[in-house]
Amino acid sequence: MKTLVTLKVNGRPHQVAVDTRAKLAEMIRDELRLTGTHIGCGTGSCGACTVLLNGETVKSCCVLAADANGQEVTTIEGMSKPGELSRLQQCFVEHHGLQCGYCTPGMVLSAHQLLKDNPSPTEDDIRHAIAGNLCRCTGYQNIVKSIKAASEAET
Repeated sequence: MKTLVTLKVNGRPHQVAVDTRAKLAEMIRDELRLTGTHIGCGTGSCGACTVLLNGETVKSCCVLAADANGQEVTTIEGMSKPGELSRLQQCFVEHHGLQCGYCTPGMVLSAHQLLKDNPSPTEDDIRHAIAGNLCRCTGYQNIVKSIKAASEAET
């Protein structure tokens, strides 16, 4: 069974007919073709699917697409202008906070939420904020450095 979902994604309005069982992550990737949102575990444990829903981080593999009706979603593609990187994204590059890149979109969105709520986080604050995002490549130290550098650049 399908339902019509009307929402804004990265500032642009969309109407999408989706299966009532479809997850928000699936709609973002399969229907809207925004492939920066990754589906890792499918249970909300890894954080690869993290997006902003009405300005707050959510694991999009745990949200039904139908529940996003009337809402506003921001994916990694909406974090900066096309062809540019946000300061936070640039810090991930400069401080080697990414390797394979699979977790990076979710990490960036979680870090964005942290910096919005706490512009001057400590290392412990950063580690706590990204605790729901798993990375198998970096060992986290450079991710923490990247987020700390972005916080210092913003102040």
